[in-house]
Amino acid sequence: MHRFIWISVIFLVGCATLDRHENAQQIARSGALTPFSIKANGFVLTSYSRLQDLNQPINVYIEGDGLAWLSRHQASPDPTPKQAVGLALAALDPAKNVVYLARPCQFNDFSQTPCDSAYWTKLRYSEKVIDAMNQALEVFVSKTNHQPVNLIGYSGGAAVAVLLAARRHDIASIRTVAGNLDHAYVNQMHHVDLMPESLNAIDAVAHIQGIPQLHFIGTHDSVIPKEVATRFVNKQNDAKCIAVIEVEAEHQSNWIEQWTSLLKTSLPCNYQ
Repeated sequence: MHRFIWISVIFLVGCATLDRHENAQQIARSGALTPFSIKANGFVLTSYSRLQDLNQPINVYIEGDGLAWLSRHQASPDPTPKQAVGLALAALDPAKNVVYLARPCQFNDFSQTPCDSAYWTKLRYSEKVIDAMNQALEVFVSKTNHQPVNLIGYSGGAAVAVLLAARRHDIASIRTVAGNLDHAYVNQMHHVDLMPESLNAIDAVAHIQGIPQLHFIGTHDSVIPKEVATRFVNKQNDAKCIAVIEVEAEHQSNWIEQWTSLLKTSLPCNYQ
């Protein structure tokens, strides 16, 4: 059965015949995840979840930046991801409690909920955005009797995961996948505009030390190279609960195929 789900998710992520919204809905259904909309800080956030045991921890997946830009200088009119990798990873997670959170403005009906492109470009990790994501997370934490939270962030969602963990006291672990853990360094490396109005994950390391962390990086990732995770880890004074795992993957490809196996990677500090 699990192999069938894996094949279904792979097919749906790569399917060019479905629009982005329909594609996401089908990926979610393949993992028995149900949709839920959350109003937070002026945004309407899209989520999918499967809550089966309210007395067990909750695995929360945060989507990447999506289609933020059409080119180096032209913002996209809709940041909904073409390939919702974060959602696909969530659909494969066999945990009892799984939640997927899209980022502000993704999967929006812009005729009903207009959204400023600044929130998927220069303000994508701003205080307003992170506070909205935190409110959405709290909705599900309340549903699960305030159980511990395992955060999993893909690409830019990794930055959101770290920034959320830095302001909460119920985070049991952090996993990042091809994570943008220092947007200033990454943007400078790619010679694109910096985002001084956005919070930076690497500046929050003092608040997450002691939380078990696994940072998965792609050996062929030209968007977020290994040194991003290395610099992030090296800035933490106590790295005994942190591991960086190299995976045969590019920035978007080969993560879904390996996720079931990667999920079994033991967290540092003997956390279960």
